[in-house]
Amino acid sequence: MRKQLKDFIEAIGKDAVAVIPAAHEVTKSYDTEFKFHQDPDFYYLTGFPEPDAIAVIAPSNKKHPFTLFVRPRDPLMETWYGRREGVEGAKKNYGADKALPIEKFESELAKMLDGNEKLYYRFGVDNRLDQTILHYLSGQRFRRLKTAYPPHTIIDPTLILGEMRLHKTEKEVEMMQRSADIAAEAHILAMQNCRPGMNEAQIEAVIEHHFKMSGANGAAYNSIIGGGDNATILHYVENNMPLKDGDLLLIDAGCNYKGYASDITRTFPVNGKFTKAQREVYDVVLEVQLECLAATKKGNTVKQRQDLSIELLTEGMKKLGLLKGKTKDLIKKKEFMKYYMHGVGHYLGLDVHDAGRYFTEQQAKNSRPFAPGMVLTVEPGLYIPPDDKDAPAKYRGIGIRIEDDVLVTEDGNVNLTAKVTKDADEIEAIMNEGK
Repeated sequence: MRKQLKDFIEAIGKDAVAVIPAAHEVTKSYDTEFKFHQDPDFYYLTGFPEPDAIAVIAPSNKKHPFTLFVRPRDPLMETWYGRREGVEGAKKNYGADKALPIEKFESELAKMLDGNEKLYYRFGVDNRLDQTILHYLSGQRFRRLKTAYPPHTIIDPTLILGEMRLHKTEKEVEMMQRSADIAAEAHILAMQNCRPGMNEAQIEAVIEHHFKMSGANGAAYNSIIGGGDNATILHYVENNMPLKDGDLLLIDAGCNYKGYASDITRTFPVNGKFTKAQREVYDVVLEVQLECLAATKKGNTVKQRQDLSIELLTEGMKKLGLLKGKTKDLIKKKEFMKYYMHGVGHYLGLDVHDAGRYFTEQQAKNSRPFAPGMVLTVEPGLYIPPDDKDAPAKYRGIGIRIEDDVLVTEDGNVNLTAKVTKDADEIEAIMNEGK
């Protein structure tokens, strides 16, 4: 049994049962589907990679605390759509104490749920399963059978799972480090291959080719390859424009390795040489990024780090002539949001924007402190629209973001993505080597 599953069983207690569904395949159009991506909570607990499965976790069932309902083996369907683990594979390869065909879930539901005080289930994710569970609960309560004792409390399991996923185990850190290394290598290749006249799509191909060739499943999210003005669009994903001499290229790309995501952003000149204006903006962002990276440590809080990024970037905007006035007043009026409109980072793990609360459970205003085992991004940026007449002309159309993935440790942090430089001089040296 996986450690994560053992810890979850201990957390929910013996008077509870949890129903955790896998993801379903999603139709792209007609009879084709999007590439399947497993539900991260289900994968975290079970490691089972197939769609249309359900895990039932019942600590009080000493014989079968972990039951998997899965698609049965079917030679015809497997010929068309690929191999299945089936009932035997679920037990042999994924540690299920009991496994049954998915078609039997509804008939087994009452037997598994009755007698437990609490049901851990998340409504609003799987509509069909929602209806099955609601039908069972309403039926049992309507009949008021003396022998039926359905759960009287329903709890969202992500309250527990989010906290578990937030603190990475040593094995998870190893996989995240490998994911980060692959992505870092891809960013270096992008720097080495970039030339004026290339298309954004070609750089995307260089990066994602390396992901697959290095053992990753592919991109962890839609890669952002934004040249010139496109870098001022936060989630630009068209990636189809030519790269011009004299422009900057912003690349936000990470890979998925054994379920774990990396998330790196680097910004560099298409021709291998920063202009004076580009370097001025870059240096402001880099200085803030380094300060916020150092602040990502035990004892500091999410809000403190965000406030630090706002204060430092507002000072930087004043230095560049983008804003004028007292820093405190500019922050109070949120003037900085014209050029810096996002958070300085997010949790990272099985999801690129990973599970876990950013504020304490007791009070939403209390930002939680960083703790060992958390992995977060650090990604300040400045985005100056090309048509912004309030900005100095030399800065218009410049978009810069610098992002690393950082593991909080007991005595500081580890930059998982340090393998790819962000020093401007070193970037230029990489891009011009051998030219």
